[in-house]
Amino acid sequence: MSMAPRTDTQSPAHVADRHDLIRVHGARVNNLQDVSIEIPKRRLTVFTGVSGSGKSSLVFHTIAAESQRLINETYSAFVQGFMPTLARPEVDVLDGLTTAIIVDQQRLGADPRSTVGTATDANAMLRILFSRLGQPHIGSPHAFAFNVPTVRASGALTVDRGAAKTRAVKKTFTRTGGMCTRCEGRGSVSDIDLTQLYDDSKSIAEGAFTIPGWKSDSFWTVRVYAESGLLDPHKPIRKFTKREMQDFLYREPTKVKVEGVNLTYEGLIPKIQKSFLSKDKEALQPHIRAFVERAVTFTTCPECDGTRLSEAARSSRIDGINIADACAMQISDLAGWVRGRDEPTVAPLLTALQGTLDSFVEIGLGYLSLDRPSGTLSGGEAQRVKMIRHLGSSLTDTTYVFDEPTAGLHPHDIQRMNDLLLRLRDKGNTVLVVEHKPQTIAIADHVVDLGPGAGTAGGTVCFEGTVEGLRAGGTVTGRHLGDRTALKETVRKPTGKLPVRGATTHNLQDVDVDIPLGVLAVVTGVAGSGKSSLVHGSIPAGSGVVSVDQGAIKGSRRSNPATYTGLLEPIRKAFAKANGVKPGLFSANSEGACPHCNGAGVIYTDLAMMAGVATTCEECEGKRFEASVLDHHFGGRDISEVLAMSVAQAEEFFGDGEARTPAAHRILGRLADVGLGYLHLGQPLTSLSGGERQRLKLATHMAEKGGIYVLDEPTAGLHLADVEQLLGLLDRLVDSGKSVIVVEHHPAVMAHADWIIDLGPGAGHDGGRIVFEGTPTDLVATRSTLTGEHLAAYVGA
Repeated sequence: MSMAPRTDTQSPAHVADRHDLIRVHGARVNNLQDVSIEIPKRRLTVFTGVSGSGKSSLVFHTIAAESQRLINETYSAFVQGFMPTLARPEVDVLDGLTTAIIVDQQRLGADPRSTVGTATDANAMLRILFSRLGQPHIGSPHAFAFNVPTVRASGALTVDRGAAKTRAVKKTFTRTGGMCTRCEGRGSVSDIDLTQLYDDSKSIAEGAFTIPGWKSDSFWTVRVYAESGLLDPHKPIRKFTKREMQDFLYREPTKVKVEGVNLTYEGLIPKIQKSFLSKDKEALQPHIRAFVERAVTFTTCPECDGTRLSEAARSSRIDGINIADACAMQISDLAGWVRGRDEPTVAPLLTALQGTLDSFVEIGLGYLSLDRPSGTLSGGEAQRVKMIRHLGSSLTDTTYVFDEPTAGLHPHDIQRMNDLLLRLRDKGNTVLVVEHKPQTIAIADHVVDLGPGAGTAGGTVCFEGTVEGLRAGGTVTGRHLGDRTALKETVRKPTGKLPVRGATTHNLQDVDVDIPLGVLAVVTGVAGSGKSSLVHGSIPAGSGVVSVDQGAIKGSRRSNPATYTGLLEPIRKAFAKANGVKPGLFSANSEGACPHCNGAGVIYTDLAMMAGVATTCEECEGKRFEASVLDHHFGGRDISEVLAMSVAQAEEFFGDGEARTPAAHRILGRLADVGLGYLHLGQPLTSLSGGERQRLKLATHMAEKGGIYVLDEPTAGLHLADVEQLLGLLDRLVDSGKSVIVVEHHPAVMAHADWIIDLGPGAGHDGGRIVFEGTPTDLVATRSTLTGEHLAAYVGA
């Protein structure tokens, strides 16, 4: 008996097709308050909400973190031992997860040896290309690597092949590397000013050292010199003999005993080089960086002329171009040069290299060069560099997680980023984006709005649905989505000017400009047009200039807003004075720490390749202080209760009454001014979002006695509602007699400016020129630049 075949209309849906949602139930990470949502797969979902509302907690610390943890668990225990251990997020159910690829704004490693080329695959492919086609041929790809030194070794090698066959074999080993021997592949050499390290009129015992952090009672620094037996600690340094001076400055590492402890004595110069100069200058704490800038002069290596490469590596060329020339080219030009190579023997390599370089251009980074140090990239640039390896990927049905991909992008560039996000989605991927910009929110298939406020006032889902639904939904984001800052009717008159003459930093083309003082001046232009080069590279960072850049805040889980801003100092002193005890008792990192958890508030248990467990300390119940310290009160509160307060509560507490402390109140006022009133004083810095960290830095710098404030994209990570508050803060700074210079892409800040300096017209060598100077009204009226066109569209002119 024959059966008729079933038609498509009769076939039931396949059971596997039901899994089209990512389900989250009962998420409680950080400030999330039992959040339950369903996110459609293979769609573009944008997460919105004010800064601190819980967006990152939901997307990164819950969904992406669990996906990565589950993937790690598929590896063997041996492999897991080499991977970071991830704890399971605090959530009841997470269902329908797919492999997550996280593209965040964490800066690329600021190692002095890391460049754009080494951070991507481009440098590795170029090295292979030159090792195959370069003339004269000098060796393998290692011969073109500035991180690989040349090594030669020879000697006897004993080979055991059973009792009777043991014999020594003479072996010689040679590896040709491309590292410049003078600067060791760093491109610059340093010279140390000894007068900044010590006062030679004093002896070591009298405190001759002027190096930050070198305390007289430290075993590892001052005492190892004073008690090594190699030097006379009571003799002024200028009276040291030639031998003592040699030992003091240059002695090789030597084992010495100090009070029965075995330590290593090392000359001052190599010790300084290891402890300060081996790290990237931009990654150092501000006071250490200031010391390094005083004590050390960095000059371009005379031997390799800053290329980092040996003479042999630079001698091998392809059609007159060596690898240093290729890495110094603007990537868009290098892509053209590679396209012109026609060599069948390396055709697959040329295709792969061409694809990587074209991805740079496509993503809007064609203005970079491969030899650009990776530590100098902004957060937005670093994020786009990380995107490059995913653009041509054949993977589908993965989850891509982006953290404000439009950060640092001019409105003109945002459209290009939107196209890339849609392209990833159209290949069948789930795209999750944390974003504030209306241009990107507008292209979402699905929107999740968190809030309603920040910190403890946030952490709930206020809206889920379409963009149209969000506009009509009445949430904070919905109300502000159509906001437009009007152009000023009257602008302030400058009280002076800051002349910049012949600026040539990076791609600036001999720029002359007068930056007005006493007003709100905004520097604009497409990404890579030379804004930061003009503001940070050409304005003298001397007296009176306070620069707030986008550099990451250094801080461990023991750091919090109170310790970072210096707020804890007056609070400790007030507690100490009121109770007649030492201020050190009121520090969880010092004498007052709970002895059981050492002031951490939690006990960390390491479980090797499994996720470590953090449990609240039973002794102090997470308060971090010894019980006797909490018996001391000030204004009716103990120190743990004060650190549990929000900034707004603490401002009120220290403002009047018996707890009145003007020094603490001033710092709290600045934190409230930058919109951080909801932060808790004792909240770990590691739990703060990127926008919160930058505003914390801004609040700290507001205390400095400077007349000129230079801000680098202060709206980064700010919700539309918070931008209004920032504009109010900038106005207050200018009205108090300060000059404010802002590098910014946000149209609201441009519209609010008194004066605009627009750079361009393009990026890289197509930029670096002043294309407009004047008021925002004039810029909108002329529409002579890309910025002018977008600003006119923004204000509806």
